[in-house]
Amino acid sequence: MLSITPKAREMLDSFAEQADDGELSLRVEIIGRGPKGFQYDLQFVTADGGSADDLIVEVEGMKVRVAARSVQYLDGSTLDFKETLMGGGFAFDNPNPLWVDELSKKVAEIINNEVNPAVASHGGVVELVGVDENKAIIAFGGGCQGCGMADVTLKQGVEVMIKEKVPEISEVIDSTDHAAGTNPFY
Repeated sequence: MLSITPKAREMLDSFAEQADDGELSLRVEIIGRGPKGFQYDLQFVTADGGSADDLIVEVEGMKVRVAARSVQYLDGSTLDFKETLMGGGFAFDNPNPLWVDELSKKVAEIINNEVNPAVASHGGVVELVGVDENKAIIAFGGGCQGCGMADVTLKQGVEVMIKEKVPEISEVIDSTDHAAGTNPFY
């Protein structure tokens, strides 16, 4: 499923010791996709943390919770810790494609080729978070995050473009936290 290099394990152990919250599990989730590949969320959670549908595995002697939607995209991945001039950080070597199923691939293609060029003029970007039961889950970023017209853009622009080209999609859901970010209104 997932492997952890010795250096990454050493750093994870160090962070877990500093947390001092008893027994912790490492939770891994893919939270987005971009030009450089997957975007990950790593966090330590207590026994009641995470989600009920997480896959719980033991990796290199460490209890790891993998978000259910991320399981198929993390198979064969390796978590490493890379030292850099700026200090270093965790990095994944992930051989998996950004999208496995055909429906997600179709929606991602429409977003990349038609939706994003349309919102780019306002400094915006749209990312596909995933497809769940024929519902496309998206997130707005850049100038679209927090914009007062995001609902209009979603319903009259993004959703229309996606549903027109991919009729299997029944709904487009905005998962964006429009109040978050350093400058959500651009």
